[in-house]
Amino acid sequence: MKVTSIILLCSCLLSIITFSSAADSIAAAQTLSDGQTIVSARGEFEMGFFSTKGNPKNRFFGVWYKKISNGTIIWVANRESPISNTSGVVKVSSRGIVVSINQSTDSIWTSNSSRSVKNPVAQLLDTGNLVFRDANEQQNFAWQSFDHPVDNFLPGMKFGYDLATGADRYFLPWKNEDDPAPGNYIHRVDKNGYPQLLLWKDSVPWYRTGPWIGSRFSGIPVLKPNGIYTPRFVITDTEVYYVFDLVNSSESSPITRLTLTPGGVSTRYIWNREKNEWSQYLTLQVSDCDRYGICGTNGVCNVNKSPRCECMEGFDPKNPEDWAQADWTNGCSRKVQLECGNGDGFLKYTGVKLPDTRWSWYNMSMNLVECEEKCLKDCNCTAYSNTDIRDGGSGCLLWFGGVNDMRGYSDDGQDLFVRMPKSELKGNKHSGQKTRVWTVLIPVFAVLAGIVCLFLLYRIRKKRIRRAETVQLSPFNVAATNTEQTQEFDLPLLDFIQIANATDNFSYNNKLGEGGFGAVYKGVLDEGQEIAVKRLSKDSRQGVNEFMNEVSCIAKLQHRNLVRLIACCIEEGERMLVYEYMPNKGLDSFIFDKEKCKSFDWPKRYNIINGIARGLLYLHQDSRLRIIHRDLKASNILLDYEMNPKISDFGLARIFGGSETQASTTRVVGTYGYMPPEYAIDGLFSIKSDVYSFGVLLLEIISGKKNRGFHHPDHNLNLVGHTWRSYNENNLLDIADKVILDSSNEHEVFRVVEIGLLCVQEYPEDRPNMSSVVLMLSSKIALPKPKQPGFYSERRKPNDTTSSSTNHTSSSNNSYSVSFFAPR
Repeated sequence: MKVTSIILLCSCLLSIITFSSAADSIAAAQTLSDGQTIVSARGEFEMGFFSTKGNPKNRFFGVWYKKISNGTIIWVANRESPISNTSGVVKVSSRGIVVSINQSTDSIWTSNSSRSVKNPVAQLLDTGNLVFRDANEQQNFAWQSFDHPVDNFLPGMKFGYDLATGADRYFLPWKNEDDPAPGNYIHRVDKNGYPQLLLWKDSVPWYRTGPWIGSRFSGIPVLKPNGIYTPRFVITDTEVYYVFDLVNSSESSPITRLTLTPGGVSTRYIWNREKNEWSQYLTLQVSDCDRYGICGTNGVCNVNKSPRCECMEGFDPKNPEDWAQADWTNGCSRKVQLECGNGDGFLKYTGVKLPDTRWSWYNMSMNLVECEEKCLKDCNCTAYSNTDIRDGGSGCLLWFGGVNDMRGYSDDGQDLFVRMPKSELKGNKHSGQKTRVWTVLIPVFAVLAGIVCLFLLYRIRKKRIRRAETVQLSPFNVAATNTEQTQEFDLPLLDFIQIANATDNFSYNNKLGEGGFGAVYKGVLDEGQEIAVKRLSKDSRQGVNEFMNEVSCIAKLQHRNLVRLIACCIEEGERMLVYEYMPNKGLDSFIFDKEKCKSFDWPKRYNIINGIARGLLYLHQDSRLRIIHRDLKASNILLDYEMNPKISDFGLARIFGGSETQASTTRVVGTYGYMPPEYAIDGLFSIKSDVYSFGVLLLEIISGKKNRGFHHPDHNLNLVGHTWRSYNENNLLDIADKVILDSSNEHEVFRVVEIGLLCVQEYPEDRPNMSSVVLMLSSKIALPKPKQPGFYSERRKPNDTTSSSTNHTSSSNNSYSVSFFAPR
């Protein structure tokens, strides 16, 4: 029976729950049974149990349109766990909304809000949003279905992520029209580089809208003002999301929704009142040029040409034979390689869909001239454009390496400036008058530069004041880099006196901690910027090599989950690195602290796990350099003001070449408990070494226990071994910190534990790469069964006199990082 509100007698044995049919009229109900429904205040939407036409036996709890298009499902709760009969009931507890069978305590689905409430209320709003809140708090929702969308994007719904709350709103379409279980596609706002909407099929990029350029996405044609809805894309320090609002919110205004179909096509529908049906308004994917990367790296797809793909000017197909057979996937390569600082310039391409921004850097306040200068100063920068094309253009967007997934040319596209060697610029139709202009301006600039240099020399000799300016680090000790080639890094240089003043002469009160490199101090520069100064200790076994290594690895990396290197100092015999200040210090100070961990609930830990994973993915795959960290651990994960994680300490990192996947060493460095067996025993390391360390760190975050030094009364295994044993005994409750079990969905926690076990498998080829890990963490795809982890053997007991300590005799005296020689 359908009712607007349902009132049933309350039982003292069960929690009282509340469903609301109107914002100002709340009715108490014990349960909502199958066959009963609740309608929103104005009758726009309805919720209850439903079945699909093709499978009437399976019952799902969901929300659908009521006033128009009765039966069009917009949201499903138990989409992966259908009830096979009509015994389903819905209850509300202090922790959220629960779907179960016949009053059973075993839930089929639960909302599991991040906080509990005293007077629980479940309310269906006229926006289609099902919310869970306290009866006394009208707007402060503890949970809402809009934060957990399925396949329909409605007005006012945010599509994106919130770093403060940990919300990540993405779309997983139905498997087919009769099965609401998640299909093969996932549509989400990508967090790498400049944010963009990216559709994945399984783990492969499938479609990309292009970045937001002020009023629309780069890859979507200009649409005339429609009078129906207005789109917005919001980017702040803590939140990135896409939203559209109705122009007119009256009952007579048009109704629209954006749906991701089981086939992975995003389609916008408008409700046709005359025909009483949904009419297709637009489809985002309209041609084969919309398929991601169809023309490969540095290729451009043009639907108006045959063949579809062509190389950018100055580029040739990598494999001409494949190209002739319409296989363009290998893309294009440069005819003439770039020579940084030897007259590079830019070709202007007009009317293009901007390339994939996962490997980009952006600044919203720079203009196009500043953007070009920024790109020219960075030898790895290959293209630039505006982030906003309105009012003549603003903002700066830089690309590094090859550009991917370009489409053009059309009147609706944008301007893209691609870096080219000097020889390719002469006479090119895209280069315009720029070369001739520079021919005139260069002598003028040379004269002015000479005057400025003389003035600066006078000032330096007169007052010995050097401001932060670009320096070449390599001349102070080229030999220390173990290479005969000079390496140059654009990094500000600070005077020793500046850092001494900033840290109150390295006072004990400003000391933040100490590691293998030396002490770390908090400081404040003259302009008010807070910094953290890592000062090389004279007694440290980490010296110039590590100093140079850290600078070379991190100086040019840009990612929200990597700590930012601001400057360095090599004066007065010192070796100091200056970083952005992380007020919440290291992750270890929270998860291993009995008091602090009490406030460290699951949403915070889950956000940190995802942030670390994205940072590692950037290092391994998405950055300009492929970097193996080799010392990933809890103390090297720093936390900013919003508890966002940032990977730090690159002194032991290694840079891999483009085709290099594995290396070996006789100097094994790292931290006991985090090193994989193939590295600790044979000195072999790869990206899978970091994956192992990440798996250990993940288990430590969930358990609140250290892997090394872990003790259990029933055995003498480390934390990894204990987790593996508990997994095989189906007793993962014994793993998780009790704090997070009170603030989480147990199934989500256990899934993450399984991901951790996949990362710490004994053989590196069995471990997933970080792109797979990120996908596992952000979706509900099926997980493979983990195999036995590395170092799964019981340790000798402390009183076992047969235990050998020879392996420790050559290790460093630093309790944080170790270096020792292992036999090969």
